[in-house]
Amino acid sequence: MLVAAPLLELGIVSRLIGRALARGGTFAEVYVQRRIATSLDLDGGEVRSAQSSSEHGVGIRVLHGAAATYAYSDDTSEAALFQCADAAALVAGADGEVAELARPLAQRPRPHHADPPPPIASHALDARAALVLRAHEAAHRVGPALEQVTGLWADVDEEVLIATSEGLLVADRRTLVRLALEVIVRDADGSRKVGSAGGGSRRGVDHFLVQTPEAVGAEAVRMATAQLGARAAPAGERVVVVGPASSGVLLHEAVGHGLEADFVRKKSSLFSGRVGQQVASELVTVIDDGTLPGLRGSLNVDDEGTATAKNVLIERGVLRAFLTDRHNAELLGVERSGNARRQSFRHPPLPRMTNTFLLRGNDDPAEIVRGVSSGIYCRAFGGGQVDIASGNFVFEVREGYLIEDGRLGAPIRGATLVGNGPDVLSRITRVGHDATMDPGVYTCGKDGQSVPVGVGLPTVRIDGITVGGTGA
Repeated sequence: MLVAAPLLELGIVSRLIGRALARGGTFAEVYVQRRIATSLDLDGGEVRSAQSSSEHGVGIRVLHGAAATYAYSDDTSEAALFQCADAAALVAGADGEVAELARPLAQRPRPHHADPPPPIASHALDARAALVLRAHEAAHRVGPALEQVTGLWADVDEEVLIATSEGLLVADRRTLVRLALEVIVRDADGSRKVGSAGGGSRRGVDHFLVQTPEAVGAEAVRMATAQLGARAAPAGERVVVVGPASSGVLLHEAVGHGLEADFVRKKSSLFSGRVGQQVASELVTVIDDGTLPGLRGSLNVDDEGTATAKNVLIERGVLRAFLTDRHNAELLGVERSGNARRQSFRHPPLPRMTNTFLLRGNDDPAEIVRGVSSGIYCRAFGGGQVDIASGNFVFEVREGYLIEDGRLGAPIRGATLVGNGPDVLSRITRVGHDATMDPGVYTCGKDGQSVPVGVGLPTVRIDGITVGGTGA
């Protein structure tokens, strides 16, 4: 979709590119963003606060070999923007080299996806607040005496314009909504059990016609009450079955970041130099796909204007490719994958995941559980830590159960999974046919930037992973 009224007059954009190249840079890019965000916080059945913010700014990047300079301004006056371009131009230094002049800008249509939904502002603030209140009311209807219920609504409506010295000019409009609910119940021993649920997408407010607020409220209560009477998690090496959908965060953290090209180029990833090698079980195929319509991590174009794509990263256990932006792809001598992302105009683009998931297998999920005589079933994960260089990780199991004689047993508390990403992928022995994307709740952080992502996973069996716990 081409923007009829650009976020910045195109004559100014063209002159900024020329100014940014004036000191010898070989590539220049102008990124313009206008963003409106709204959030509502619910506590005790009432909307306690509402916040709205808007920003309009420009980021300018100049490349020269492996060097890069980035400058930005939230003052969009001509004088401020040309000062910004002059600052970015310093990347090349005063070596007398003359850069190629910017090519004429040529508008390019969006390559895929349906048109975005109507602006979120077309839905009254009261109507958005009513969605959170519906989730709150549903939680109280289905749950026991709830000690506390809190909720959140957040939405973003933004437009971007990306222009480069190679003649690229792309405009796009992006919408994002999210609803979340958290409930707390008390166990018989007085301990607090927390359940949370939520979802969202780029489909606008209509997302919650499909994933209803009532379903969000019920799921939050289910998670909290499922932990009542939980036993201390057993420690030691165990067979672990990981459930579908949101458990894909394990794949995202333990493996996905190591496949991002900046870590690979700097040789700080354990996957550096391993394309074509077996790095996982033959049952494992890992995909990153930014083209899936409406998902939280999906985009028409990335934040450099490159069309997003379906990228096969690991195919039947063999490493095939990395996630790239323009700069790292050029330095590595590979194709751009459409994975350049940035939090806002204040940040340079980095190679990042979009929607990352494990491809479905052929096994019946129920049969996977029935085939385990003793083990752990993990339904949801909390926080974790990962070392990109080694692949070692530690993850908190937020909702887990014992598996005893092929059946789900008592809930467990205090469990962690400790392992190594590629090693764990090599220990996957069964993959279910229930591959599912999470409902749209995750935000990924890297180098101080946060971007929305999607994760997904089918049910998988891992033969041998260390479980941290305090039980026998």
